[in-house]
Amino acid sequence: MEFTKMHGVGNDYIYFNCMENELENPGELSKKLSDRHFGVGGDGIVMILPSNRADFRMRMFNADGSEGKMCGNASRCIGKYVYEKGLTDKKMVTLDTLGGIKELNLTVLDNKVTVVEVNMGEAITKAKDVPVNFHKDFVVNERIIVDNIEYGITCVSMGNPHCVVYMDSINELELEKLGPKFENHPMFPERINTEFLEVIDEKTLKMRVWERGSGETYGCGTGACAAVVASVLNKYCKANEEITVKLLGGDLKIKYLSNGLVYMTGPAEFVFEGRI
Repeated sequence: MEFTKMHGVGNDYIYFNCMENELENPGELSKKLSDRHFGVGGDGIVMILPSNRADFRMRMFNADGSEGKMCGNASRCIGKYVYEKGLTDKKMVTLDTLGGIKELNLTVLDNKVTVVEVNMGEAITKAKDVPVNFHKDFVVNERIIVDNIEYGITCVSMGNPHCVVYMDSINELELEKLGPKFENHPMFPERINTEFLEVIDEKTLKMRVWERGSGETYGCGTGACAAVVASVLNKYCKANEEITVKLLGGDLKIKYLSNGLVYMTGPAEFVFEGRI
């Protein structure tokens, strides 16, 4: 099996061209290959597949073998992959995901994709649709107890569930201890991705993320989108303006429109290719 390692702001996955042959047991394969000591190393694997309703279809599996519904960084990397590998000559590519069909707008320079903008679709804010077990319709700055400490949380789905937590400083946060407490909290029936957020100003956010099934990652595209949506709902940021989200692996540009749509712009990079 030939693979390509790619990353978007440090969120690295192992990509397989499955346009002709689909992988067997991809969940177990992801667990084996994602191991950074005994495998290739990555946050999971991504399969690029044919689709009967879009240009391509994506399946993404986390490092623990669970399947994810949507991944913003992987979507951008797929846009770069399919164009530069000659699978399409389109600069507007549609991608079929478990989180819905996404539009990828490719910026090309000298036949290389430099930046990809993704129409991430409409942000989901109703608690039952995120999903969150909560007695109110929306979870915006609501208080919960995690590991005997009270936190204010805002919950958003971008095709997968996110919980945004605001803090004065995230640098010294012991995410290895706190992340799993949020991920497996009984309030979240499908587990949760958690974004720990520091507001720099109304156009700049600093974020660390604990992804369900993968742990702390260098970047999370849907998490950055959820962070901006939550920050608009909490009036830290304004709708219709481009917000910079600073992650461990780099910056993403997010715009949350007043009609509910979210756009994400960022880089996609090849790392290396190999054969298993």
